[in-house]
Amino acid sequence: MICGNSESGPHFRYRSSSYLTQFFEDCDTEYAHDGSTRKWWVAATLEQILDGPQPNAYVPPDAFSAVIRRLMDRDDALDESSDRPGALAVLNAALQREGYEAFYAEDGNCYLRHLPTKTVIAPAANPGRPLSKREMERRVLLEGFLDSASEDELTEQILLPLFRRLGFQRITAAGHKDKALEYGKDLWMKFTLPTLHSLYFGIQAKRGKIDAAGRSKGESANVAEVLAQIRMMLGHMVFDPEINKRALVDHAIIVAGGEITKQARNWLGEQLDASARSQILFMDRNDLLDLFVVNNIDLPPKLIAQSAAVSLDDDIPF
Repeated sequence: MICGNSESGPHFRYRSSSYLTQFFEDCDTEYAHDGSTRKWWVAATLEQILDGPQPNAYVPPDAFSAVIRRLMDRDDALDESSDRPGALAVLNAALQREGYEAFYAEDGNCYLRHLPTKTVIAPAANPGRPLSKREMERRVLLEGFLDSASEDELTEQILLPLFRRLGFQRITAAGHKDKALEYGKDLWMKFTLPTLHSLYFGIQAKRGKIDAAGRSKGESANVAEVLAQIRMMLGHMVFDPEINKRALVDHAIIVAGGEITKQARNWLGEQLDASARSQILFMDRNDLLDLFVVNNIDLPPKLIAQSAAVSLDDDIPF
C-alpha cells in the first residue's frame, strides 16, 4: 500500500524511491530508500519501526501510527471520495487480522483502534502546539460548555473520556448522588507503568474557580475545602477488583473547570508536608481544553450539532 503496487488495488498512489524517502520523512523518521527493491525495503523499515519503544503490548510505536495517518491522507484519494472507503477497506483487511482497525476521526485524520480494548491509538499529542482553525472552533465550544456545566457533567462528559484516551484504567466515578462513597474524590483510576506496576489516582473536581478567599463565593471554591477533601482522599483506600486488593491513592489531581489561582496553589502547598506536596497535581480550565482538543476526543453530545455549524469570529486570538 505504501509503495502503491498493483496488488494493493487502485486506491493508493505509486511511490518511487525518492517519494518513499519523502513519505517516511513526513512521518518524522529518518529512513531513506537505499535503491533496493521497494516492497522489501518498506517491509524491513516497518519492522524496524514496530521494534521501537511502545507504551504497552497493544499500542504500537508512535511512528507506526504516523505511518497510518500519512498513508491515509485524504488528499491522496484516487478514484474515490476523500473518505477513501476503498483504501480503508484494503487497509482494514490487513489490520483486523492483528486485532486493529483504522478509521477517520472528526479532525479528518486516520487513527488506529485496538479492537479487544476499544482503545484509540494516535501519535503522542502535544497540548502546547499551535491549534488548527478547526481545533480552535472545538475549543471555543468546550469553553462555553464549561461555563454552564455542573460538576457531574464535568466529570462524566469531560474527565471520563479524557482520562480514558490518555491511557488510564479502571476509571470509577463516585458521583455526587451518593456522598457516602466519595471519601473526598469524584473519581479514581489507575495507570499501569511499562514495568507493569500500577499507580492509583484520585480526582477532586470543581466546576468553577478555586481561590484562596476566606470562604466559597458563588461558583468559586475555597481551597481550604479542597484541602480537607484531598486529605480524606489520600487517607482512604480504594478497592481494585482486578487484583482483589485495596490500595492507597498515590496521587491526587485537583481539577477545576475554571482557574486555580496562584494564591490557592501556594496556600495548599504550605499546608502540606513535603511528601504530601509531591502527591498533588493541578489541572485547570486551560489544561482541560488543550488536552481535550489535541487528543481529538468526541465533544459532549449537546455540542456535536453545534460543532458542524460553528464558525470563528475574527476577534478570537490564535
